[in-house]
Amino acid sequence: MVELIPIRLQKTWEIWNVRGVILFSLSLQIVLFLGAPMRKRTGNKLYILIIWGSYFLADWAASFTIGLITSSRNSSKIIERSDLLAFWAPFLLLHLGGPDTITAFALEDNELWLRHFLTLIFQVVASFYVFLETLPSNKLWLPTSLIFLAGVIKYSERTRSLYRASWGTFRETMLTEPDPGPEYAKLMEAYSSKKVARLPTKMSQTLDAVIRESKSAFYSSQRPRDQEKRLDEFEVVRYGYHFFKIFKGLIVDLISHNDRNESRDFFLQISRPDDALKVLEVELNFIYEVLYTKFVVIHDTIGYLLRSVSSLSVLASLGVFFFVDCKHGLDKFDIRVTYTLLLGALSLEAIALFNLIFSDWTTVNFLDNRINTNSGVRAIFKKYLKIRRSRWSPPKDELPNTNSSESIRTTPVLLRRWSESVAGFNLITYCLKQLPKKSHEENADQCYLGIFKKTAHLLHRIQKCCRKKVVEPLGAKDFLDEWRYASKNYFTKNLWEFIFKELLEKSKEADKPENIKTISSARGAYVLEEYKKEHGGEVLFETLKKDYIENVTYDESLLLWHIATEICYHGSEVDHQTEAVDYKFISKLVSDYMLYLLVMKPTMMSAVAGIGQIRYRDTCAEAKRFFRNKGLGPKMVKDACEKLLAVNTDVKPVHVKGDRSKSVLFDACMLAKELQKLEKKWEVISKVWVEMLSYASNHCRPDAHSQQVSRGGQLINLVWLLMAHFGLVEQFVFTAGFGPAKLIVEK
Repeated sequence: MVELIPIRLQKTWEIWNVRGVILFSLSLQIVLFLGAPMRKRTGNKLYILIIWGSYFLADWAASFTIGLITSSRNSSKIIERSDLLAFWAPFLLLHLGGPDTITAFALEDNELWLRHFLTLIFQVVASFYVFLETLPSNKLWLPTSLIFLAGVIKYSERTRSLYRASWGTFRETMLTEPDPGPEYAKLMEAYSSKKVARLPTKMSQTLDAVIRESKSAFYSSQRPRDQEKRLDEFEVVRYGYHFFKIFKGLIVDLISHNDRNESRDFFLQISRPDDALKVLEVELNFIYEVLYTKFVVIHDTIGYLLRSVSSLSVLASLGVFFFVDCKHGLDKFDIRVTYTLLLGALSLEAIALFNLIFSDWTTVNFLDNRINTNSGVRAIFKKYLKIRRSRWSPPKDELPNTNSSESIRTTPVLLRRWSESVAGFNLITYCLKQLPKKSHEENADQCYLGIFKKTAHLLHRIQKCCRKKVVEPLGAKDFLDEWRYASKNYFTKNLWEFIFKELLEKSKEADKPENIKTISSARGAYVLEEYKKEHGGEVLFETLKKDYIENVTYDESLLLWHIATEICYHGSEVDHQTEAVDYKFISKLVSDYMLYLLVMKPTMMSAVAGIGQIRYRDTCAEAKRFFRNKGLGPKMVKDACEKLLAVNTDVKPVHVKGDRSKSVLFDACMLAKELQKLEKKWEVISKVWVEMLSYASNHCRPDAHSQQVSRGGQLINLVWLLMAHFGLVEQFVFTAGFGPAKLIVEK
């Protein structure tokens, strides 16, 4: 009989199966422990794919190894080292517990807490059974017991973290005590008895003074701002945590009105947009750690106690194994494997302890408990926060289309709380098949130098065939398109200050509930209406508002303004930039970013996108056909925009093509021609784009925001939180409050 698997390979597997897989499991724990925090600091898909693979392989490797140990315990070849196998089994519980830096890869994983709880029970029983079979002759019973205790604690921490981050539990923590209100039946009974007795009785309900005062404070309270006051790093963390506790209800679409006045008042008075950004970054960091890490369960009294026990257990186990004579008769390589497991576990515990001490959670506890009387401790935390502070600096290379004095975010990647970059995707560039130029590097020309035309044509056909036969059926087209054509741009200080000031001004105008509704639902029309009132031009602004915003869906409006912005940006006319704010650069940056969200992040835009993907594909198809007919190719963006602008658009495209195609290419050309007539063209365009960004952030599903913070974070997440702090979300629109009714019996 022919053996499918060679005998030599079978023997190798019998010798190395447990050893190899348990070391592989340890290596995955190291990758996750050190690499998982980076996923909140980068949006790189390849890096996130590595973390995703490690996350799922880690659970498989640990469970598989426990299964190998359990099934092979009676094998004659390994029964001689059964004590050692029983010692190795609890290490898999440690691995199943996972590192502090990641408990869930996605929000959906938190809902699987019950599965992990059952897995915890089964794996504990299996490990304990293997251990019992070696008693009473097991010489390693003490270090095994210590590691077993640490493993149970670690896995319990993970299960508890998943449970607390699950949607139902998280929402439950945000619910206040039920309030039945005044006893209606008793009051009505008294009212009826008075009526029967023919007494002149009436029910009086007056506006509650407390509620009225609260409403007045929310809608109109604005104390004078102290322009000289800046937040220090301690205050940034304190306010970040304080507002996180208030606004974490946004995650489950459940927020309370109790503290809205304090938040809005704070952000209206804040002297520098940069300080507001720091507070929002800390909030996002807390949201990430609550949903995807163990930090929320280890930063309390029980958590500190259990962590001390588990760490000391690992240390004691290493000490016992090293000093006590219990290694006699064991294979030298197996002893080295055991030391590797022990030292690996101890090293991870030491790093975890360092992360636990130097974290935002510990800083908050330090501030709340007022231990700052100890100047030495305060100095240490001050130094820690100084190292972690966000940084702005001029770019090393001049940014395209902006001045060299523009400040950009340059916090070292290991210290960031989010990616600190703004992605971009450009429709015209994509249709011309041009790779984007990164903002921080100059791409070399990608020409087929030294390759004959015939060979190049053949390579192109092979590439096209692979794309159709392999890439598209596997659903990897969007992944590759984002990898090749999405740009990564610097997050500039001017961009943030512009967004902050726009929302600040809108917050000041939100003095009535109906104004909040209008502002939170505006997607460009509010800005155009304001400009019409201030600068005249009723016909032009009314055309822009009606035809390109109000009478079209959001996704159509976004595509129209994106293409029109690109055409104006590369237009032949020279723009004389005299304003302090570079509106042209901001318009281009936000325009490309919004299309990136629409095309590359459809889950974030699903609530407002409509048939955005169909409209985008049809527009791309028409653009490619037009560029092909005009003989345009890569690196000819300016020529493409000028050709589009030169097209005669006296007749609307829908009257020529009908409504079969959803393309908006030439409608956008019409919009571009209308925008060219504006005196302050780029100022208007930039403010329209910020309003579109605000609308998208306000109407994006909360779970999509929460998911994104684990994948580098986005500018839209910051805008979402900022709008909530300014009270520009519809949840804060509430009607007049009335106090309890009073039964009045007239004389």
